[in-house]
Amino acid sequence: MNLYKEVSKSIISKLKEIPELKDIISTEFLNNITVEIPKVRDFGDFSTNIAMMLTKKLGKKPRDIADILTPYLQQISNVESVSVAGPGFINIKLKDSYIKDTALSDNLEPDTGIKQKIDLDYGGYNVGKNLHIGHLRTTVVGDTFNRIAKFLGHTTKAYNHMGDWGRPMGLIIAWVLENGMPNNVDDVNRMYPASSARAKEDPAWLEKAQKITVELQNGNEEYKKIYDTFIPMSLGQVSKLLTRLNILPFDENKGERLIAEYVPEVQEILDTKGIIEHSDGAEIISVKQDTDTEPMPPVMWKSSAGAQTYAAADLTAIYYREKTDNPDAIVYFTDNRQTLHFKQIFRAARLAGFADGIELQHIGFGTITGADGKPFKTRDGNVPSLDEMINIVADSVRTRVKESGKDLPDETIEMIALAALKFNDLMHDVKSDYIFDVDSVTSFEGRTGPYILYTAVRLNSILKKVGNIPASANCELLPEERDLLMFLLDFNRVTETAFEKRAPYILANYAYDLCKLINTFYHTCPIMRDDIPEDIKAQRLAIVKQSLKVLSQSIELMGLKIPEEM
Repeated sequence: MNLYKEVSKSIISKLKEIPELKDIISTEFLNNITVEIPKVRDFGDFSTNIAMMLTKKLGKKPRDIADILTPYLQQISNVESVSVAGPGFINIKLKDSYIKDTALSDNLEPDTGIKQKIDLDYGGYNVGKNLHIGHLRTTVVGDTFNRIAKFLGHTTKAYNHMGDWGRPMGLIIAWVLENGMPNNVDDVNRMYPASSARAKEDPAWLEKAQKITVELQNGNEEYKKIYDTFIPMSLGQVSKLLTRLNILPFDENKGERLIAEYVPEVQEILDTKGIIEHSDGAEIISVKQDTDTEPMPPVMWKSSAGAQTYAAADLTAIYYREKTDNPDAIVYFTDNRQTLHFKQIFRAARLAGFADGIELQHIGFGTITGADGKPFKTRDGNVPSLDEMINIVADSVRTRVKESGKDLPDETIEMIALAALKFNDLMHDVKSDYIFDVDSVTSFEGRTGPYILYTAVRLNSILKKVGNIPASANCELLPEERDLLMFLLDFNRVTETAFEKRAPYILANYAYDLCKLINTFYHTCPIMRDDIPEDIKAQRLAIVKQSLKVLSQSIELMGLKIPEEM
């Protein structure tokens, strides 16, 4: 249940009954009423500025209007008290019995509403090299958003739009022709960086790679044979790493190569609409508008060498997804540096008549930096692979565990390491850069993944010791109990907001704040002590059980796993 929505509906429903308002408030006005959750709940669980909004309509001071509304709002079922603060803010406090009964019986089922069909584009791995730290955010944020959307009942289709048909393939094939076939994935990982570095120094080498790319795309059998040899090695490496990261399987690994078969259809549409222009041997689509105040280069549809471009693959993918899925929205999770690219592609899609009625949205994210503010690198100066990142974090976790005098199995160490790495990424607003410090992210205290898992393990331990939980009694709620129950009831609002704003960090920070309240409750409300009456013990155990349920769901939505012990 979304308690926020329930309270808002109750307020709006009651306003319709007030005689002084019947002839002056419209449905539009009612829909614009804001209900807020105060940071400090001393005066109420919810507050609203309705009185201020009605000042002009009633010609009265906000506080006088609040005095008119208060008696009616007091009549709302499950409301304990209504008070007026400041210039006319109305504070509403709910009955303890309602909070407890609702929170402890809530099954976490999201509210029914309009469900969407959403295509998600994240991952987008270059199959010519292993995944590195730059792939962390697209993978983790995209996966978590996918989980949140599914939890809320939306239909999603996750695409890994791989880079498997452009110039990197030509660079690899050129390297193979000169140095021989790769024997394993390590050979594959070395080929592209080496060939790419050579291309920057040797124009002839770059030209050779460009020609190979075009010939590969046109069906050259020799090049295709090389391609078909190294691609499975690379894809196997990607699959293994995604499993290690506990990422949901992509619904389609449809990269540039597979989307290429639809390029002729799109070419025909673009030609028919007359939006292709020729420039120095290349084919471009002009997307600049008269209102633009910043540079807006054209979309490169086909290079002067005749190769399919990165932009052509993305534009064709929109055409394919509309034709195949007809989604309500297509959402991309990529680096901020691609913001201009997607503005261009979205405009080109609109010009071509693609995706009419479909929301096209790019969620760009910042960079992971070291303490020096520069992109994070290992001690030897290299950009770390994702496998190396996980290993670095796991080693730090293992050291901390040993220092505490414990000995945990490798499987548990891995769970804690993934929580440290993934939660640290998720808790930041995707648009911002953040500093990665392995010592900070692996701490078992503070805003970290290990702290989240430790809280869940602690709750699990309590319930295992008790076994069967007795029926909850009707005992008075202490402030710490009440605060925790109110926060549990905020879970569905949080997940809905995270979905609507495409912002998984809202969920991650909710999980941390929930853990803080749980631990405050744990330390101030004894459960298992012999002097605790059975009815109070039963109530607190019920709170523990529901807290674990909500926290576990939050952890699952972030793609983390709860270990047996820590």
